[in-house]
Order: sequence, then C-alpha cells, then structure tokens
Amino acid sequence: MADKAREDEAIRGIVERLTGAFSATRSPAEVQSAVAKAHASFADRPVREFIPVLVERQARTLLNESSD
Repeated sequence: MADKAREDEAIRGIVERLTGAFSATRSPAEVQSAVAKAHASFADRPVREFIPVLVERQARTLLNESSD
C-alpha cells in the first residue's frame, strides 16, 4: 500500500510540474489527461519503481506532439 501511495504522490507531482512547464500552451486539463493516458499505459506492469519517470517522459512527449 505504501508503494501505491508513493506512486500516486509522484504522479500528482508530475501533473504539477508539467502544468507549470506547459502553462503557455496547454490547459491544466490537457496536462492531466496526458499524464492519465501515460499512467494508464503502464497499468499492467508488475514492477512499479520507475513508473513515475516513464509516465513523465511519455506525457511530455504527448504534450509536445500535440502542440505541433
């Protein structure tokens, strides 16, 4: 359970960081959606330790691609 709470906290931090980083081009809802989509893509992965790093990278990619 502690791992789940730690992962959830890390995901919230990612949303906050990316909301700030993309504030000029993306709404908070768009950032939340990109992070949720990225996080969902790792739902079936048994090893959770690096999920927040991977989610942030994938969400950044999604947000950058959609701004082109």
